[in-house]
Amino acid sequence: MSKQTIFTKIIAGDIPHHKIYEDESTFAFLDAEPVNPGHTLVVPKEPYQNIYEIPQDDFTKVMETVHRLAPKIKDGVSADGINIGINNEPAAGQEVMHLHVHIMPRFDSDSFSHWQGQDDYHDDVRGKEIAENIREEL
Repeated sequence: MSKQTIFTKIIAGDIPHHKIYEDESTFAFLDAEPVNPGHTLVVPKEPYQNIYEIPQDDFTKVMETVHRLAPKIKDGVSADGINIGINNEPAAGQEVMHLHVHIMPRFDSDSFSHWQGQDDYHDDVRGKEIAENIREEL
C-alpha cells in the first residue's frame, strides 16, 4: 500500500511523537490530543483505512498489541480503568483515514463522558427486525 497518512509519517519519524511500542506490523504512540494522560493509538504499519479494509490477520496483530499494551498503560498512569475504541468512517468520528485503536485510560474523577443509549428495542419488534437484518448479512 502506498497511501500516506499522518500516521505513516509518524511511523517514518517525519512527525514528532512519543512512541510507546513497535513491532514488525504495529506501531503505538501517545495521542496528540488525549482524552486523559496515557491515551495511546495503536495502528497497523500498513495504512488500511478502517476495519472494513484490513485483512483479518493484520487486525488480529493490531488487537494483540492492544491487548499487550492496555494493562501496561493502565499501570503506567495509575488509571482506574481503560476504554478501547475504534472509529470507522467520519460518521463514527474517524478523522484520520488510517485504522487506529484508542487505548484511553480512565480515572474515577475524569470528565470524559460516555454516549447515551437509545431505548430502541422497547417493544421487541424492532430488535427482532434489526437482528434479522444483521444475520442476513452473515
